[in-house]
Order: sequence, then structure tokens, then C-alpha cells
Amino acid sequence: MATARVVAPVSTADPLRFPGLLLGVGLGGFVDGILLHQLLQWHHMLTSTDHDHIGVRYYDPHTVSGLEMNTVWDGIFHAVCWLSVLGGLAVLHHRVTEGRRAVWTSRALWGWVLVGWGLFNLVEGVLDHHVLGIHHVRGGPHQLWWDLGFLALGAVLLVLGLLVRGGGGPLRRPGEAPTARGTGA
Repeated sequence: MATARVVAPVSTADPLRFPGLLLGVGLGGFVDGILLHQLLQWHHMLTSTDHDHIGVRYYDPHTVSGLEMNTVWDGIFHAVCWLSVLGGLAVLHHRVTEGRRAVWTSRALWGWVLVGWGLFNLVEGVLDHHVLGIHHVRGGPHQLWWDLGFLALGAVLLVLGLLVRGGGGPLRRPGEAPTARGTGA
């Protein structure tokens, strides 16, 4: 008589946490760079260095040479975002050998992506806007409120990501029957 082989469901949290965080950090950085740096042109990487906290030379974004230097640093910022997304995709591809559709539609993956985006906003916002002071979300008389709003958005994304991730069920291998175990998040 054949015995039934019991296969524990693959947890969606552990294999998807790191690639989800990397993807969230990179994609969050792209949203920041494309929306705030390029489309709205509210700031560049070095637009507040005339009153930063670390002594970086000021590059006035209203001059050609200043805009060139800010554009170089925006490009370095985007290169780091691109490497984060590339790394997240590489790790995700390495970890996913079966059931790719289940992974890409997994609440756990997208929850971790939102957590990564929120972490990006919180870390970048605290470091660049407050500690280093090299730029602000939007300079001017209300820049503190814009910077605090950016941090609040990061906190909301982080909490939303944890809620989305927590609601995901266990990731099962193709053909595997559902189990009565917990959420697997």
C-alpha cells in the first residue's frame, strides 16, 4: 500500500521577502526620481546643498553647470534604483522555479514590494531631507511639511504592504491541494 506524501506549503513570506523588498526600494526610487526630479522638477539630488548638513558644494539647478551636476547625481540615483530592481528580479527568478503565476499574483510578493517602497521613502526621506539636508521634496517656505508628508507616505506604504502581505495565503506548488494550515504569510 502506498503512503501519501505530505508536502508542506511553501511559505510566501520567506522566499519573497528579499526580492520584494529590493523591487519595492528600486521601484519606489524610480517613482521619486521620475515624478519629483524629472516631471515635476521639484528637486534634484543636490538642490539643497546651499544649506545642507554635511558641506557638499552647492550646484544651483537654475544654471547650466548646476543643472548638469544635479543631472549626473540624479543619474547615479537612478542607476542605484535600476540595480535594486535588477537584483530583485534576479533573486526572484532564482527562487521561483515552479508556479511562476502563483508568485506574480501572490499578495505576499506585492505586500513586500509596498514594504520596500515604504522603507525607501522612510530611509531616503530621513537621510537626504533631514540628516544630510541635500534636497527636499519641494523647497520653499513649506518644505518641512512636504518632507514630513513624504515620510508619512512611506509609513502608509509600509503598513499597507504588511497588511497586504499578511492577507496572502500559502503559496502552493502546481497541482498541490490546499491545506488547512495557517495563512503562510
